[in-house]
Amino acid sequence: MSNNQNSETSPTLKRSWFQGLKAEFAKITWPTKDRIKRESIAVIVASVLTGLLIAGIDYLLKIGLTYIVR
Repeated sequence: MSNNQNSETSPTLKRSWFQGLKAEFAKITWPTKDRIKRESIAVIVASVLTGLLIAGIDYLLKIGLTYIVR
């Protein structure tokens, strides 16, 4: 094992890395329950509307193709 590898795994370096990680976690601003609720509803509504749009296009293409195949 080289000297460089020993310095990378030293307890001091690990401790400073974890201290940096802890400092970064302290900067996180977590969303409120109300915001999560509103954004979840927006995602569900957008998903349903997109599904309906795809189903509508699929239905129109199905009808259109039956006239072409005849």
